[in-house]
Amino acid sequence: MADDSIAVVDLERCQPDRCNYECKNFCPPNRTGKECITLRGEDAMEGKPDQVRISEEICLGETCGICVEKCPFDAIEIINLPQELSEEPAHRYGENAFSLYGLPAPEEGRVTGILGPNGIGKTTAVRILAGEMHPNLGDYGREPEWSDILDRYRGTELQDYLRDLRDGDVKVARKPQYVDQIPKQFDGKTRTLLESADERGVIERLAERLSITPVLDQDIDSLSGGELQRVALAATLARDADFYFLDEVTPYLDIGQRVTAARLIRELAEEGDRSMLVVEHDLAILDLLADNLHLAYGEPGAYGVITKPKSVRNGINEYLKGYLENENMRIRPKAITFEEHAPRTVDEGDVLAEYPDLSMSYGEGEFSLDVDAGQIHENEVLGIVGPNGIGKSTFAKLLNGALEPTEGDVDFELDISYKPQYIEIDKQMRVDVFLSSITDQFGSSYWDTEIAQPLQLHRIMEQNLDDLSGGERQRVAIAACLSEDADLYLLDEPSAHLDVEQRVQATRAIRRYAESQDATVMVIDHDIYMIDLLADRLMVFDGEPAHHGHAGTPQGMRSGMNEFLANLDVTFRRDERTKRPRVNKPDSQLDRQQKSQGEYYYAP
Repeated sequence: MADDSIAVVDLERCQPDRCNYECKNFCPPNRTGKECITLRGEDAMEGKPDQVRISEEICLGETCGICVEKCPFDAIEIINLPQELSEEPAHRYGENAFSLYGLPAPEEGRVTGILGPNGIGKTTAVRILAGEMHPNLGDYGREPEWSDILDRYRGTELQDYLRDLRDGDVKVARKPQYVDQIPKQFDGKTRTLLESADERGVIERLAERLSITPVLDQDIDSLSGGELQRVALAATLARDADFYFLDEVTPYLDIGQRVTAARLIRELAEEGDRSMLVVEHDLAILDLLADNLHLAYGEPGAYGVITKPKSVRNGINEYLKGYLENENMRIRPKAITFEEHAPRTVDEGDVLAEYPDLSMSYGEGEFSLDVDAGQIHENEVLGIVGPNGIGKSTFAKLLNGALEPTEGDVDFELDISYKPQYIEIDKQMRVDVFLSSITDQFGSSYWDTEIAQPLQLHRIMEQNLDDLSGGERQRVAIAACLSEDADLYLLDEPSAHLDVEQRVQATRAIRRYAESQDATVMVIDHDIYMIDLLADRLMVFDGEPAHHGHAGTPQGMRSGMNEFLANLDVTFRRDERTKRPRVNKPDSQLDRQQKSQGEYYYAP
């Protein structure tokens, strides 16, 4: 194979007990007596001793591709790497396994961002720079020597950092990506966890800024996802470290909390010699907090490339455009486009369901929710927005019958398909078996085109549910919700753990499904752009988080968005080139101008 090609075998998908080794038998080099595709034998995964390996030296490369076409389980990829990748990878996980090229370079006193799709190696890069694993420089057969690592990066921005990491002169604090795993690793009060991490004596201040003071004396396993995210952020920023690695800071946070988190990260970076490396999919927040940006591209699960640093605005715009100018590299066939539109004018259709004034109380002194009476129209998408801890998920549970209101009556004779906020999977079942059990449309051309393809499900169909990542679980849960035959589709935070492209695709899939099936959909989410593209009307929640919530009557998008963002004191503008929404810096000229006009999002 040419030096600029790699062969990748997905051992989770390779199932020799269910095929006739078509890849091996039809391989042209094999048929001439060469050993290009062979069996792994004792080196294979436990229980699968006859999986295949591919010799990259003998393989003819992507121009052949016969093994890729013949494999019935899509377990093989032969990929021509970009010609610009002249050096060996920073890390490769094994023979025919994922390779990462390039590493980000943190800078003292600055916030460095990483933007790219899931499965592209961003977390691997963070683990390397956090000292949790050593880069093997592509030689997966031996433990790398520090001298080899330093030689590779001599003369680069990473040389000093890696030398300090080797010598133990750098202290690292890292926030994990999946905060819902924290209760499985720590058992006790929130205050105990935070005090154990408080090396700078700042927990009380951080708890106040992040609005987690009310939960300090609660058990960690009783916290919501948004509370766990803020606790994890507080615990990380309270450490006295040289380098802080923050892996996805926005999932489960509302817009106000995201802006607060961005401000705290920037403030700590500006204190002195501390450096921040942030992996994030929320473009508005990444734009607000980062000083420079590395882009990540490649083939998810096969290889990833981390670019040299770029300016934040140019980096985001190049990523959306799908073309990297300095690298002269096209990373996506089509650009990710943002539609600039005025709020939709909605003709009130027939009423699907009507609910009276409702009240829900969890007990004296605990959280309570009051809901103004309202109507849900047929064939509409109703967006639901508001801060965390304000009762949005409680309202969803009232509608689907999981909770009984304290006052009022939800008497819906509706079939409701519900995707919960937190996806718990305890089934030992393959994805395709699970989805086919939900709908008789599974595998049809419509289902494949409108649900499976935009949600990128085909690559994970033969995986087990409990082996999926957070983003993969989210996509399966959205598909499962839309696949049911229902009167009302209710999705709670479908954007969590999805990368930029996946969010755009999921948004379009939900909207197209609503329009093509004349379906009624309700979507609870914190991604403002997703809500803007999806919703016909808006339901705004306000109140005092964790104490009392109030849900207003559904209203038009302009008035609803202005009410919601005014409550948070946040304004948005549009990027001149891409039209993507960008958060205005607090008290900037644009921020003051839009507030004076009362236009917090749909600025003229």
